[in-house]
Amino acid sequence: MALYNKYAPALSVDAIRNCLNNFNPQKITHLITVSCTGMSAPGLDLQVMELMDLNKNIFRTSVNFMGCYAAIHALKMADAFCKNDKGANVLIVCTELCTLHFQRENSLDNIASSLLFGDGSAAVLVSGNNESNGLHLDNFYSEVVPKGKRDMAWELSSTGFLMTLSGYVPDLIEEDFNGVVNRSLQQENTVVDAVTHWCIHPGGKRILEAIQKSIPISKEQLSSSYHVLQEYGNMSSATILFVLKEMMQQKEKGKKIFSAAFGPGLTVETFTASN
Repeated sequence: MALYNKYAPALSVDAIRNCLNNFNPQKITHLITVSCTGMSAPGLDLQVMELMDLNKNIFRTSVNFMGCYAAIHALKMADAFCKNDKGANVLIVCTELCTLHFQRENSLDNIASSLLFGDGSAAVLVSGNNESNGLHLDNFYSEVVPKGKRDMAWELSSTGFLMTLSGYVPDLIEEDFNGVVNRSLQQENTVVDAVTHWCIHPGGKRILEAIQKSIPISKEQLSSSYHVLQEYGNMSSATILFVLKEMMQQKEKGKKIFSAAFGPGLTVETFTASN
């Protein structure tokens, strides 16, 4: 936690500056910090506020210990803030230092975690101003698959945080994901064929392969997810925003993005967005 407190704030600020570009930080009304790899009080939210010289009366909140789907949960909160206040500018920053929790015991869970997880930070700005450039957040949907409750877990211990990542998780996702997608799209009266881009959290190669079998879609349709996984690994909550950024950089009009991430529970969080 001492190392997290030392390095996470500067990494977060780098991600925020990359996100904001020429946007004036003084116009930010809400700050949401997201992490499952470090916690303290005062925490990352106050550290970011101080380093960025944000308004002292900014609305602050934190999403902690939700794992890989936490960025979507934060986007859902930001969307609610913006629907309530058209003048809201909500800054989300997801910062994960997964490698701090390297475990020396040579169990299968520890080896898999060390091979798969990396460090990273990503930021996103959500505005209540519908005339702003970017994607429009259309709908959110979440579902818990209780039979996978113990197959993905993240627990505190005296040697760091312990990851449980069962080999059964891809099978659960393959079995249930198609139904989750259809129930999500039914909420906005649309269908799978209307989706042009699939922004899927690359929890691992087998998880992406399970998605391909469940929907079904081609590997090429998950190219951004595979690319982020290959270049950076699984950075927990920050990862889905890396994938989303790649899709936002594709300038074509008429995009309909379906996004999903998975975490302890087993929880599936989804959202749709369009331009």
